[in-house]
Amino acid sequence: MKTPVSRRRFLQHSAAAGAAAFAARGFPAIAAAGSANGKVVVGVMGLGRGLAHVESYSKISDARIGFVCDVDAERAEKGADSVEKKTGQRPEVVKDFRRMLENKSMDAISIAAPNFWHTPAAVMAMSAGKHVYVEKPGSGTPHESELIVAAARKWKRHVQMGNQRRSMPYVIDAIAKVHGGDIGAVRFARCWYVSARASIGVGKVVPVPARLDYALWQGPVPERPYKDNLVHYNWHWMWHWGGGELQNNGPHYLDVARWGLGVDCPARVTCNGGRYTFQDDQQTPDTGVVEFDFGDKGLTWEWSSCHPRKPETFPLVQFYGDGGSLAIEGNGWKRYDLAGKLVESGKAPGGDLPHFTNFIDVIRGEAKKLNSEIGEVQKSSLLCHLGNVAYRSGRTLHLDSKTRRLVGDADAQKFWTREYRKGWEPKV
Repeated sequence: MKTPVSRRRFLQHSAAAGAAAFAARGFPAIAAAGSANGKVVVGVMGLGRGLAHVESYSKISDARIGFVCDVDAERAEKGADSVEKKTGQRPEVVKDFRRMLENKSMDAISIAAPNFWHTPAAVMAMSAGKHVYVEKPGSGTPHESELIVAAARKWKRHVQMGNQRRSMPYVIDAIAKVHGGDIGAVRFARCWYVSARASIGVGKVVPVPARLDYALWQGPVPERPYKDNLVHYNWHWMWHWGGGELQNNGPHYLDVARWGLGVDCPARVTCNGGRYTFQDDQQTPDTGVVEFDFGDKGLTWEWSSCHPRKPETFPLVQFYGDGGSLAIEGNGWKRYDLAGKLVESGKAPGGDLPHFTNFIDVIRGEAKKLNSEIGEVQKSSLLCHLGNVAYRSGRTLHLDSKTRRLVGDADAQKFWTREYRKGWEPKV
């Protein structure tokens, strides 16, 4: 019997109500978890960004945070303290996420660990029968992008990726305008990201802090010496662990752009840029442009991580059509005619809560579709990976749009997957 919807749940649902019309298609509805008539028990893995997961789950009446997990003991305790403060209940604290997977009371894992953990942890969780919320990009390579989708299909698990704009009302409204023909036939989209990141310096090999299990932090990637500028964030900028800004912010921007354009796999990809601002340990480019050619439509993403480019201002994404353009920016959107005159605009709340609520509601059977189902949004993550492959190989990539695979090009193909530490290879 379906649990009646309380007034509180109704309000939570209404925040994400419009998203269903744009949810991923082609994934059959599956039975709700065993907790469908009670609270969905969640374990949160990675308590940096994971604290935002805690914030949202603590506001969802049908969810309970039963476990928090981090290889850093201080962060784990901080996470447990946060849950207890917000909910009045202290979760079980776990260092190794595999211990959570062994517990039959846990229904879902919420993965906010580093990117190189996303697919390996998600695959292990699904094989253990857990549903998965995984932060963007959800995969670290094109091969992992295929694996995480294959795992969701094999084990029939609900997998939501954390590109939360899929659930934000103002983005949903904007995409409806684009799809509805308000700017005519859409031909092109541009995305921008600017920031003022500081130098990460030149790290020194030092003893591992007592609070950190560094071997477990590395997990699926081959071991490297511990350096004092690596954990918990700067791994993003080193190819051994991260994928740079394309994997860090690219999934948010490129997903919205691809969604609006209604495209799948590009025919050609190029990427140019460099580490221009500082001379330090960062290997990934701080500035660049990646271009995607879909045949009848195009898409670019430009980033400047260490220089905010003031006084220039940039929207999240701008769509260009035969009848005008539409820009998504801030918590709203603006539509312009061909002369550049503002003709219409709209605003609505943003925030993470609708996205997490949608995930819990689908597990409970109170919503039919995930707003960011893994099979659909990994098409966007693939764009980010392809941009990195193009940059690292120095090649213009050519792809078979049906198979989403490279056409020839051995130089680029070697970046399709990665090396794993023995025993940690994700298997589907």
